[in-house]
Amino acid sequence: MIERYTPKEIGKIWSDEEKFKRFLEIEALLVEALEGSKKIPRGNAAKVRKARISVRSIKKIEEKTHHDIIAFIKSISPQIGKSAKYLHAGMTSSDLLDTTLAWQIKDATAIILKDLDSLIKAVAGKAQKYKEFLCVARTHGVHAEIYSFGLKFLYLYDDLKREYGLLKESLEYVASGKISGAVGTFAHFSPKIEEYICKKIGINYAKISTQIVSRERFAYYLSLLSLVGSTLERFATEIRHLHRTEVAEAKEPFYKGQKGSSAMPHKQNPIICERLCGLARLLRGNMLVAYENINLWHERDISHSSVERIIIPDSTIIADYMIKKSEEVVKGLRVNRENMLNNIELNRGLIYSQKILLKLMEKGLARMLAYDIVQNVSLDVINNNSNFKEEVAKDKKINQYLTKKEIEEIFNPYTYLDNIDKIYKRAGL
Repeated sequence: MIERYTPKEIGKIWSDEEKFKRFLEIEALLVEALEGSKKIPRGNAAKVRKARISVRSIKKIEEKTHHDIIAFIKSISPQIGKSAKYLHAGMTSSDLLDTTLAWQIKDATAIILKDLDSLIKAVAGKAQKYKEFLCVARTHGVHAEIYSFGLKFLYLYDDLKREYGLLKESLEYVASGKISGAVGTFAHFSPKIEEYICKKIGINYAKISTQIVSRERFAYYLSLLSLVGSTLERFATEIRHLHRTEVAEAKEPFYKGQKGSSAMPHKQNPIICERLCGLARLLRGNMLVAYENINLWHERDISHSSVERIIIPDSTIIADYMIKKSEEVVKGLRVNRENMLNNIELNRGLIYSQKILLKLMEKGLARMLAYDIVQNVSLDVINNNSNFKEEVAKDKKINQYLTKKEIEEIFNPYTYLDNIDKIYKRAGL
């Protein structure tokens, strides 16, 4: 991923130096396991661990070998003398690559989960803060009924909480290494070697593997990252709409010294939210490619390899960046309560139409008859640019069934939030 969108903490996990350090530790653990099973003399693992990683040296050798694992082994072998003969014993390149990848995914996911937890807490805080803020809900982009601005955050909170759980649970399946040899048969050492190494680095082992672990697990993992990204995109899209000049109910942060346009000095654009929407597309694209990687020839080809070197690091980085930026938007959101109330009035009371409908039905009218009565009044209001409450109050058919007091109660916006505490309780807030 480009530096612009790479948080340092998660970016470090995917650096070449970090990858080669993990290669070295896995090789040392193999030697250590062989020592423990009395296959080789003790003391060799300690020598392996003393080897120094030189990314430059490995890259230089790879120019000739065209094979990164061989370049890695050739780079460290001279440093450890006779112990070099135990390096990679019985292993294949994918033992090292897949086990390291599982280890990196585990550690990258720990960062993602930590940052996601921070975002969830920030969203929960806003849900509580804006619980009693009245706004208008929109369906199809059109005014629907009275809503709580806090519910927008509660909706996000509930989905992110569930996605946090799914992502955490996925590691049992996704972060699985393999040290099973060239085609997964453990032809040259016991499965206990694999179990030992994977346990030491804190990952599971694939119960069955070929030369590689099955790629279904990575497709699933990128599906979950895409799901998180799409949820954040949905929220970002909401803020983009609320940020519009003619709506102006909520705006993303705008910092001192920030510029919105090179041409128009007045501009304050929702650039973070637009960026989040764009990056979510990348996550979904990477997910699709991960599914393409499942279908490989026989016990393995390497059509997946070049792709995974891009899509897996990039997807974890993108997801973490999106989470961090979403928290920035949530915490710095500029909310205009006055505009929310003003916008409720733009529909001239039409959003109370269902309440009139239900009240007429309560009085004994058939649904479609009541519906037609209310719709006719509504259409008159729309066509004549009049006020719904006033038209309801003077409509003869409606007045046969509803008193002035009942009509007044119907147009009380706060009654729409009568059950809001129950909704919050269901969501755990």
